[in-house]
Amino acid sequence: MGIYCKQIRALRNWGRPCTWDAWSAQMLQHGGIRPALLLVQTPKAWHGLSPLKPPAPPRTAGGKAFHVMCQLLSRQGPAQAGRQGKPQGPGLRTRLLVTALLGTGLGGAWLAMRAEKERRRQQQRTEALRQASVGQGDFSLLDHRGQARRKADFRGQWVLMYFGFTHCPDICPDELEKLVQVVRQLEAEPGLPPVQPIFITVDPERDDVAAMARYVQDFHPRLLGLTGSAEQVAQVSRSYRVYYSAGPKDEDQDYIVDHSIAIYLLSPDGLFTDYYSRARSAEQIADSVRRHMAAFRSVLP
Repeated sequence: MGIYCKQIRALRNWGRPCTWDAWSAQMLQHGGIRPALLLVQTPKAWHGLSPLKPPAPPRTAGGKAFHVMCQLLSRQGPAQAGRQGKPQGPGLRTRLLVTALLGTGLGGAWLAMRAEKERRRQQQRTEALRQASVGQGDFSLLDHRGQARRKADFRGQWVLMYFGFTHCPDICPDELEKLVQVVRQLEAEPGLPPVQPIFITVDPERDDVAAMARYVQDFHPRLLGLTGSAEQVAQVSRSYRVYYSAGPKDEDQDYIVDHSIAIYLLSPDGLFTDYYSRARSAEQIADSVRRHMAAFRSVLP
């Protein structure tokens, strides 16, 4: 009975499983009456031996208890046994939820910083363009209906303005069509203010009121064509830094006018706010106009 107690105390020391070879040796040594145990000293031996399933020992009173203990010990390692009774950490679902919330927060912060950076960049660009003194002063022209127009008439409206001429073979129609696409995109958004499209000729010799009326009707019902005398057109062109020069006339008295290619944006204050080169698409221009509308604060009393 004392031997069995020693064996039971030995089994309480984790990491020391019994093996059938040790059992057999002890059985032979003691005449098959008292079982014994072989103590394994390293953790590696535990993992190598624990999956073994030795034959069942003799069904004696002490052997039966010994057999049950061996089975229990072989089902869990010391690392697993050491964790029993200790509080568990957060579950997988909780960890995933925390990770998702953290990622969402970081993503939102990054988007906010990016939007703020873009807003500041746009504001700096607007200030730089205003300091360039583009579009300063007033102008006096005639629209395609023969009505006198001044820049003050468009106060309170967003304006997209293009300089060209009606005899232009390709560039002017393409740019006017792009300008009209921008206007239509913005018109489709009820929350945005209307944008007034304007076409100013740089060829007053041929583009009189009647010619402008025939030309603008092919683009948009609200497109306003403006013309005037050579001096009036020169004055408004200088104001917006528009270069133009008529080329030599051919045998049919036809000619091409070389000119700057840009679409101008005017704010409701009547101030030059931005410009868009030929390389900008209608979608890019519309996005820029939306940003200017969102950031607009009147500077007039």
